[in-house]
Amino acid sequence: MHKHLLALSALLLAVPATASAQRYDARYGLEPGAHDEIAWDFLEGITTEVGPRLAGTEDEARGRAWAIEWLRERGFANVVDEPFMHNTWVRGEERARVTGRYAQPLVLTALGYSGATPAEGITAEVVHLASIDALRAVPDGSLAGKIAYIGHAMRATQDGSHYGYFGSPRRQGPGIAAQKGAAAILIRSIGTDTDRLPHTGATSWPDGTVPIPAAALSNPDADNLERMLERGETVSIDLVLTPQFLGMTPSGNVTGEIIGSDPSLPPVLLACHLDSWDTGTGAIDDASGCAIAAAAALRVAQEGQPLRTIRVLFAGAEETGLWGSAAYSAAHADEKIGVGLESDFGAGLIWRLEANFARSNPGLFQQLANAVTPYGVVPAPQILATGGADLNIVRDQGGPIIDLQQDGSRYFDLHHTANDTLDKVDPAELAQNVAVWTAVANVLANEPGDIAGPGIIAGE
Repeated sequence: MHKHLLALSALLLAVPATASAQRYDARYGLEPGAHDEIAWDFLEGITTEVGPRLAGTEDEARGRAWAIEWLRERGFANVVDEPFMHNTWVRGEERARVTGRYAQPLVLTALGYSGATPAEGITAEVVHLASIDALRAVPDGSLAGKIAYIGHAMRATQDGSHYGYFGSPRRQGPGIAAQKGAAAILIRSIGTDTDRLPHTGATSWPDGTVPIPAAALSNPDADNLERMLERGETVSIDLVLTPQFLGMTPSGNVTGEIIGSDPSLPPVLLACHLDSWDTGTGAIDDASGCAIAAAAALRVAQEGQPLRTIRVLFAGAEETGLWGSAAYSAAHADEKIGVGLESDFGAGLIWRLEANFARSNPGLFQQLANAVTPYGVVPAPQILATGGADLNIVRDQGGPIIDLQQDGSRYFDLHHTANDTLDKVDPAELAQNVAVWTAVANVLANEPGDIAGPGIIAGE
């Protein structure tokens, strides 16, 4: 037996004997005592000992060092940090106050890659735009010297589908406002909560566009601003945002492996991202995903050496533009990946199984369905899996992908806010995630044939 397998065996023997009994039990459902010690150890550890892990900062580097030590101590082989450079942005001072008749402070936070105001701030009139389409429709130059404000009404859904449409004011709105001549832009937070905690997140700027100050208001503050604007009077705001662009700084992708018995077979890739925004401690986004992936790999190893190697990928700098995912795909362009899956939607209960090979390899999909249905997971062969943000390498290869859809009904209450903390993760729901991932990874890692099957995957 290889040295790393001996170390892994010793480590797993050290896991309390109650570990398996305390995991989610398909026979009885989600019991109050359901727990997975391995996943919780990772999640509690990194959020407590490292905390926020903003891409490109020393905090993110500490997170990578912590994760590397954790993986090595638990017997993972080939644990490496693959560095890459990326454009780094850090938060500064941020405050806003309505002036004049309705004078009062507003709670807001800068969007990632926001431009800065002068140190003393700016004062400008607010122009209310109901949607990003309304922003696109205003004449060029009509927002000169003004603060554009976009309101909208994102709603909670189980699959998080509102995020794509309602996230556009954050992703594209600032660039459009800058091209229209706006001095700054405020948006209603891309979130479903009523807490006075704004949601950050990255924005982008069209080539040649100079970034303007861009921030998100908490939902209650957005409501309040809209009530002021509905009174028909001019509303102006004093705004101070002083973020900085640091230029190119290092980040990295951390990987570790459970070595399979047949090195000729392409590996199973279990992905997540290790960085987080700086407002919370990154518990649901995405330390829980890394905890799930790593724990599942170790749980498969508990059942014996798998046929295929299982590789965990803790991607870096995802939040600010999927830098790690792109870097990993480029660095491993000549390496075939057998199949990829990612956890990056919190730790809510997994409820649906999707794949992009359900038609090309129906036999394997049925095996996966049989493995997960006892945990309350419904197979959806008609839905084409597209994979998480850090699976660029599999998409670039046109390879097999699985999506294990989590219940996101509460995810956007917490997403990218100061409320993204350990106490928001339900240990029993985390344990169900690990159990489902273990069941899926075990089937995939012991599949001797081509996972894609004989048919065409993409566009089935």
